[in-house]
This record gives sequence, structure tokens and C-alpha cells, in this order.
Amino acid sequence: MIQSTDMTPFPESVPEALRAALGAYDDFTAGLLARRGIDTAEAAEAFLSPSYDEHIGDPMRILNMPRAAKRIAQAIDSHERIGVWSDYDCDGIPGGVLFHDFLKKVGANFTNYIPHRHEEGFGLNEGGIDKLHKDGVSLLITIDCGIADVDAVAYASSLGIDVIVTDHHLPGVLPDAYAVVDPKQEGETNSYTDFCGAGLAWKLVCAVLKHGFTGRENIPEGWEKWLLDMAGMATIADMVPLTGENRVIARYGLLVMRKSRRLGLQKLCKVARVDQRKITEDDVGFMLAPRINAASRMGNPTDAFRLLTTEDEVEADTLAKELERINRSRRAAAAAITKAVHARLSDRTEIPAVIAMGDPEWRPGLLGLVANSLAEEYERPVFLWGREANMRAKGSCRAGKKGMHVVRIMEAAKDVFKEYGGHAASGGFTVHDDQVFFLEEKLNEALHTLGDMAEKELLHDADAEVHPEEVGVRLLSSLEKLAPFGMGNPKPVFLLRSVLIHEVSWFGKADEHLRVRIMHDRGMMEAVAFFAKRDFGKEAEGLRSGNNATILANVERDQFSRRNPVRLRLVAIRK
Repeated sequence: MIQSTDMTPFPESVPEALRAALGAYDDFTAGLLARRGIDTAEAAEAFLSPSYDEHIGDPMRILNMPRAAKRIAQAIDSHERIGVWSDYDCDGIPGGVLFHDFLKKVGANFTNYIPHRHEEGFGLNEGGIDKLHKDGVSLLITIDCGIADVDAVAYASSLGIDVIVTDHHLPGVLPDAYAVVDPKQEGETNSYTDFCGAGLAWKLVCAVLKHGFTGRENIPEGWEKWLLDMAGMATIADMVPLTGENRVIARYGLLVMRKSRRLGLQKLCKVARVDQRKITEDDVGFMLAPRINAASRMGNPTDAFRLLTTEDEVEADTLAKELERINRSRRAAAAAITKAVHARLSDRTEIPAVIAMGDPEWRPGLLGLVANSLAEEYERPVFLWGREANMRAKGSCRAGKKGMHVVRIMEAAKDVFKEYGGHAASGGFTVHDDQVFFLEEKLNEALHTLGDMAEKELLHDADAEVHPEEVGVRLLSSLEKLAPFGMGNPKPVFLLRSVLIHEVSWFGKADEHLRVRIMHDRGMMEAVAFFAKRDFGKEAEGLRSGNNATILANVERDQFSRRNPVRLRLVAIRK
């Protein structure tokens, strides 16, 4: 149980019936739970103390999972050649890795295939299918892709290859596959539907293990839990809601990552300066996942796959250093695109409700990163496109504010796109060549027609008001019970009124990051903000020693300080 605290949550009054249902918790904790839609004692227990045994559902309840699992078990048993085709990001790659580990463990006849982002693009393609056919593949399993590849699945079937599609993206016309496992499809039978691609792949492994087949004896009871390092990494990195089973997968995934003997993960942590024993969701999202994604955006995605599957320490060390090198190149390239977008926007008298622009020289694999930062900065949807090697105008989009759903916006302007898909907060698309110059106009018209979708501007509502002296180990320990944080479970935000600024300093190569020391009755507290000049502008630059300011902040563990392990991460500043 979370320790009691005297802090008052917002809204100050939790409905009486809800307060009674959450009677085992203090007002502060009950308020945090209520704001996350948790309204029963059972839901609160599952949220605060997720149990692998109690809260991981039967994979066989997922639509078409029994048929898919049985076919894979038969293929293993008869030593058929199995192909595992996974996407090239930090969802598909970990999914491919965990399936590799499973098939290798049971001695299956298999191969992994990851398409080259810039040469082949997203999803299945006939060239890759031809390679697998020549390699003798008779069963093809997709991970984090395939739901939109109707023609490619039909082509594989024409070659005598059975295709099992596992995907989590919104489907349109379903491919005529041997089995389609996508919880977003109509008629889904499972109660939970928000898995990422690797999470769904892990569920498929669990389902296959319910069958008997040659090599099944090599899998000890509970061995599949070791694959949660990859399922958990992808669940956090792919920004799916950290609710329900995803919360269990993410939490146990972090536990496994901290203990993992996976050489590539150990080396990746080393180059990223992450303490493996204390890995958090922030480490995954901001340190590890970008380096894995960099492999496809700036190089070859198989480098990341090999890193996470190798059992050779020298190879792991070499590959980890290579990912670190190309990640630095990725950041520089993304920064150049961001600068170009800012320059274009500065020439405008008004910023539109939807920002959309592109350049044939922009590499599509970098645009998700740029779109994400710009969408957060301007708090509105951002669509960016570039040209692939095949000259298609392909891009990424991010929602940027609550209430926005980029897929719905694209649906309302579907005549502009050759293809599109994704989630509410993020997506990808390919534009018809004759429509690229009308993209922004069409998207803004589409948003206008949706009306109610354009909700209030995003506000950082506080979960509770605290005084600086209340921010300490006790509060941090209470909050960590709610971790891991992410989509569907945001970090609690605290309001601190009129705090006294004792010291202001800037750090980083361009002095872009802010460190503030706050004086209170019991001493000093540190607050930090990365890229503060970009995110807070004049509010941050105008801070002075001796002034008072009202701030919104997260409470976090300071991994670099032994004396004071707690600090604030600034969310907003008001002088």
C-alpha cells in the first residue's frame, strides 16, 4: 500500500462513492488513481501491484490465436522452414529477437528477415518474399506489420507460403492470410486490445508453448518470462497505453532487463551510460530505444537485431559502439531538419492548426523524431514527408495535443494518401505525388470538418499541490508504486506555488538545459529542465536568483546524486 500523505489531490473532492471504493488508500493516492480512471478496489490493486500470474490473460482468447499457434507448433514439429518478418523499429526488432530466441531454444528451422527501411520500406514486399521462398520458407510470421499488405500476402500465398499476420495497427481490408492476429480487427474476442507488436508476438510465443512439439522439452516452466525484456522494451518504446496487460509486461520487462544476461543489452546500456541494474522507462524511451531505431534510420536494422541476439561479447561490443555512432549522426541530421522547419515557419504570419511540409532531401526515417518534437513544441499535429529510394513521398505524423487522432485526420483526407496508418498519437503515410503541395491545405480542411476533435489546448493540470519541503524520498517512494509511466499513465504533475529561486544555471553544449536550486525551510532542492530555452522560452530565460516562481513539475530520482536522490523535472514555469 502507498504510504499516507497529507497532500491534497486535484480535483480536491473525489466523489463519495469512488472514495469509498478506494477506501484502502489515502486521499492523495485515491485522487491519483481516480484521475487515471481507476474506480474499483480490484482495479486499484491490479494497477498498483500488477501480478504476472493474475493479470496476464490467456493468449488463446485473442481472435485467431489458437489457429496461429497450432500452425506454428506443427511447423516446428515437422521441421518446416519458418520465416519471421519483423518491422525495423524498436517494436518490430525486439519482437523479432524474442521470436528468434524462442525458435532457437526449441531447435526450429527458421530465419529472421527485417526489410531495409530506405530500400524496401515498411511491411511485406515481393522482393523479400521471393528471397524467403528461395530459402525454402513455407510458413511466414509477421511481427508489427502485415495488416495492410493485402497484395503481398496474396503473393506469398500464391507461392505456397502460409502467412500468419501479427500486427497491432488499425486494419482496413484484411489480408487473406492463414491467420490474422490483430486485436484491432472487428470481432476481437480478447478483453485487452492495446498490445504493441512485440507484446503480441510474446503472447503468440506463450500460445505456441501450450502445444506439444519436438523441442518443447527444451523450454523450462516459466522460461518465456525471460523474453519480457524485449516485449517490455517495445511496449515502453512504442508508446502504447501502459494499462492492463501492457502495464504488467512493461513492469516485469523492466525487472528482466535489470537482470538480463543478454550481452547486447548490457553493451547498449554501457555506451548509453545507463545503469542496467536500475533501468527505468525513461532509460528505455530516451536512451536505449533511440539507439535501436537509429540502426534503420541511418544504417541497417539488422545491426540492432544482431546486437540483441549475439552471444559473442566482441561482436556485441562492436555493434553497440556502431549504434552509438550512428545515433549521434541521427541526432545531427534530425536537428538540421528541425532547423529547416523552424526557418519555414518563421516566414509565416500565422501557424496553421495542422503543420504539414516536406522536402525530397529529407530522409523519411528521421521524420518521426522531428515531427514529435515539433508537435510538442507547437501543441498541434505535425505531418512531415521526405523521399525514399523508390522516390515515394513518405512521412510521419504526431498528434501534439490531447483529443487529436492523426489517423482520423488522415481518414478525413484519405484521397491525398496512397496509404496511411498508425495510432491516435502517431502515424505514418505515403502521399500521392500530385498531392504533396496540397497536403497541409487538405489536412487543415479535414481537421475543420471533424469539429469536436479539436479539444481544448493541452494544459498541464496538477495532480496535487505540494510545498518544496514535502518533496522527498517518502513522496518518491509513493509515486514509484504507480510506475512505469507512459501513455495512459502519465507521470504525476505537482504544483509548487511561489517558490524562492536561489540559483539559476545553464548547461549543455549550447547552454540549452536549465538547472534551478530552490530554497525552502529545510534546505535546498534541485529542479532541471532539458531544452528549457526551446520549451519554456522567456519564462525560463527570465528566471533570476532571489525571484519567486510558480512551477509545475514531476518528481524523479536523481541517478547522479548520492546526497539528495530526489529532484524536480520542470513541466511549466510561471513567474
